[in-house]
Amino acid sequence: MPTEDLNPHSKEIDTLSAEEIIRIMNDGNLRVAEAIHAAKDSISHAIHDAIATIQSGRNLTYIGAGTSGRLGVLDASEIPPTFGVSPDVVRAIMAGGEGALTESVEGAEDDEDAGIQAVSTVRNRDMLLGIAASGSTLFTIAALKEGKRRGAKCWLLTCNDVGYDFLDGTIKLIVGPEIIAGSTRLKGGTATKIVLNMISTVAMIKLGKVYKGYMIDVLPSNKKLRARAVGIIQEITGCRIEEAEAFLDKAGGNAKTAIVMYMKGLSHEGAKELLEKSENSLRKALKSSF
Repeated sequence: MPTEDLNPHSKEIDTLSAEEIIRIMNDGNLRVAEAIHAAKDSISHAIHDAIATIQSGRNLTYIGAGTSGRLGVLDASEIPPTFGVSPDVVRAIMAGGEGALTESVEGAEDDEDAGIQAVSTVRNRDMLLGIAASGSTLFTIAALKEGKRRGAKCWLLTCNDVGYDFLDGTIKLIVGPEIIAGSTRLKGGTATKIVLNMISTVAMIKLGKVYKGYMIDVLPSNKKLRARAVGIIQEITGCRIEEAEAFLDKAGGNAKTAIVMYMKGLSHEGAKELLEKSENSLRKALKSSF
């Protein structure tokens, strides 16, 4: 497996200066962009499946072990505050449970039974995205097989040239050997994080969670995010800060609803109804003649 191979640029790496090692690492990271570009078609297909899954009221679940699992947890945990969706929309399952987020759990990635049990709540028409740099992690592959048996759409995100007949698709990020053989938290991890960002972000954009580059469904759960929501309302509507704050409060903290209320002259309930008729798209709601 390329992920386990020795990088020819690393044979004397322990004798090099920090500056020389940085150069080697940076040169290697250029391969990440190339690998992602080469996988763009499969990434796009996975995104379309994710959109269809979420639109149908089902959820997208990442599942993995070690670095791969942690990256899934990181991406999934950022979705609710950024896009104002329930934590159930994009979920993450980590081999070894929550404790494995900060400490290695002995044998967790090899536990096929645990992988099967981990997806016991996966439903027909859900989407399961297995993350495994090696493409062969027993926990993850067992989970995907069980997910497929349950009727889920099943994808694998890997850094090796592997595939399984039962899968709906595979995203192959062939970044080559790491500068430390087998340490896929490096190029492999970077490529994986970027692609997870792409899948979740593009899905949320196409589901109406972004307007003109603004995160219009941001949850104003702290001072910084409230200021961001107020600023978004100001930028889009052109209103004064006092009006933006007032409309945000009237809209129950939802910037998108506040914008529709202000620009369409609607009540809170009227704005929510218009957004529902407009498939939760601010662009469609603002153009609507309802």
